[in-house]
Amino acid sequence: MRDTSYEHGFTLVELLVALVVSSLILAAVATLAFAMSSATKSTDDTSRKQAEVRFATLRISELIRQCRLICGTPGGELAVWRADDNGDGQINVNELVYVERGTGKNYLRLCEFTAPDTPIDLSQVQTLNPDAYTVRRATLIPKCSNVEFYAHLDNPTDPVSKAKRVSISFDLTENDIVRHYQISAALRSWAGNLLSADGQSIVTDDD
Repeated sequence: MRDTSYEHGFTLVELLVALVVSSLILAAVATLAFAMSSATKSTDDTSRKQAEVRFATLRISELIRQCRLICGTPGGELAVWRADDNGDGQINVNELVYVERGTGKNYLRLCEFTAPDTPIDLSQVQTLNPDAYTVRRATLIPKCSNVEFYAHLDNPTDPVSKAKRVSISFDLTENDIVRHYQISAALRSWAGNLLSADGQSIVTDDD
């Protein structure tokens, strides 16, 4: 007679053990993949917001440094006289730039006027409605919170037009962590010689 040998398969216990081990390995791989995906998303979110802060700091700092005058904070926004483009020694609407934060103080945006030359006084800047003019807006930081403007004055009773340095503070949530930021800049060529004695208006010449 011929000897016949049989090769036996896995027993039920061995199959169960193999299934448990495989499940543990797959669970570990899935957990690692999820962790790596979350880390990548968090890194991307933080990188994007850091880039927004750097860009906003560059644009706003350059605007403040090169502007002629801090006109005030009408409606809670920061208004600056960007430059005397036509050399008339007066503020024209198209020479104004607003740094807007919105009623919720939850974004930073530049608002530039593109209207024709229209001379206005400082008191008119305080009541100016940008939506009544043709403007060009550029959002710097779309989502932030607690935006505040600070005009640093030698004398606290002076009008904002006498400020030579400005700070903008805001909070930004990065990866579920709230971080506080501040942008500060000083005017290089303050047009104080054009101000009236009380700092409330612009005079027509440099005398």
